[in-house]
Amino acid sequence: MHVFKYSPRKGTRAAIMKNQIDGKIKEERSHKLIELSNKNEKEFLDKYINKKVEVLFEQEENGYFKGHTTNYIVVNAKGNNLENKIEQVEVIKENNLELNAILMK
Repeated sequence: MHVFKYSPRKGTRAAIMKNQIDGKIKEERSHKLIELSNKNEKEFLDKYINKKVEVLFEQEENGYFKGHTTNYIVVNAKGNNLENKIEQVEVIKENNLELNAILMK
C-alpha cells in the first residue's frame, strides 16, 4: 500500500473546495494507514518462513546479497558472487519487512 497525504495545488479545483481536512488529521490518518500496511505486509511475509523461493540477487549490502523474488519480495542471504544470479533459497525469518534466507546449494 502506498500512503500519501493530499496537498492542495494552487490553480486546481481541489485547492478551492470547501471542507478541506486539517493537516494534523491527515497526519494521524496517514500514520494509522502506514501502521496497518506494515502489519499486513509482515503477516504476508511471515507465510514465506520455511518456504523455498527463487531470488534474483542484485547487489551486496553489509555482507549480504539483496535480491527479489518473482513477486518483488526483498530477500537477503549470505553467499559469494551472487550478483545477477537466480538462486533458490529457504526463508528463515522476516526482518524489517524483508526476508532473510539461506542458499539451498
